[in-house]
Amino acid sequence: MKVLIIGATSAIAKATARIYAQQNCSLHLIARNGEQLEALRSDLLVRGAKTANSSVLDLNKFAEHGKLLGAAIEELGGVDIALICHGSLPDQEKVEISFKQAQKEINTNGLSVISLLTELAPTFIEQHGGTLAVISSVAGDRGRQPNFVYGAAKSLVSTYLQGLRGKLLTHNVHVIDIRPGLVDSPMTAQFPKGPLWASPEQVAQKIVKSIQRGSHTVYAPGYWRAIMFVVRIIPDFIFKRLKF
Repeated sequence: MKVLIIGATSAIAKATARIYAQQNCSLHLIARNGEQLEALRSDLLVRGAKTANSSVLDLNKFAEHGKLLGAAIEELGGVDIALICHGSLPDQEKVEISFKQAQKEINTNGLSVISLLTELAPTFIEQHGGTLAVISSVAGDRGRQPNFVYGAAKSLVSTYLQGLRGKLLTHNVHVIDIRPGLVDSPMTAQFPKGPLWASPEQVAQKIVKSIQRGSHTVYAPGYWRAIMFVVRIIPDFIFKRLKF
């Protein structure tokens, strides 16, 4: 199996790549930190990857997406799974008072993903099969006070994925929206942890199983589906007062 992982140095992406390496998959990794990519590439080969190659790219450079993705897929000899994992977690208090900062975060967490999908979709249509899997977030389910800029970007991605899923249905292409909840990773190191927090490895297992099943919208871990159902049905006159 040929797997392309974008944002490959994130904690969830690394854990997922290790599972695919153990399955003797061919991997191509894309991220902006070349040193971390090389360390991960070497680790995956030791773990059993058939091949493991990498490309360095700042994913906010949208104009470079097409050329780099084309080269990565050519190097792989095709692609069965493309997993998009990159993102950033902004300081809500800063981004809500600075449009420049808000735009930067929406570019990173929203528009860069749409750019990548726009470039990837024709390849999957042409080969009439494969899986496009994207990590969004439970934050996109409803705009909450502590992270509504981040949530808005993730909601943009989830809505886009819903439409793309239908568009690619007749081409035998699966589109999966993966919505993690609280994940203990370097991106969330500053937050106190509790019983609802999951490890990147737990989320990675869920991702791999969901891709195998051809799932649509996946909450990781699964208990977040029930939690977010409750969050979505809270009446607005109550919800607007909540600060969680």
